Amino acid sequence: MRMKHGVVSAKHMKMKRSWWFLQVTFCTVLLACCLAGCGYKIYGRADLPFRSIAINKIVNKTFEPRLEDRMQVALVDELMKSGFVIDSASGYRIDGNLTTFELKALSVQSGVAVEYEVSVRGDFTLTDPSGKKRPLRNHGVFIVSFPSTDALQGVIALKEQATETALRDLSIEIIASIIYGV
Repeated sequence: MRMKHGVVSAKHMKMKRSWWFLQVTFCTVLLACCLAGCGYKIYGRADLPFRSIAINKIVNKTFEPRLEDRMQVALVDELMKSGFVIDSASGYRIDGNLTTFELKALSVQSGVAVEYEVSVRGDFTLTDPSGKKRPLRNHGVFIVSFPSTDALQGVIALKEQATETALRDLSIEIIASIIYGV
């Protein structure tokens, strides 16, 4: 297989490439079989139940200022990532209420909170072109925790990031309910 002075022959290199190609092909086929066998399906734009959607008013029933605006931004971003077109003239409309927003201290050291939790909850419905309303699966509480021993400004900045994450999680749950009809 090796020629003088450690030079590899062309035949050996070809065999090595063939073996590598066979391994990659086997792994790809194995992964495809596993995904197909356990009920997972990759959804694309063609699998959406409809193409366009409008977002009606989102009502903030919490004391957190401007939470409804942030929810609208998160929902629009996630809908667009999923392939929906946002169109105010669409027959499909999302309405919702943000019902809970909580910031809790989870752990305290020497009388100072060092870990916090943000909880967000909302109730949303999808209205179809005929006017029929369907509640969307979003009744979970979306909780994001974060550690912080910073000054108040640092805690507030981390709270804002955790709130954004919770709103995005809520948006993803709403979209899953639309796509899967659950």
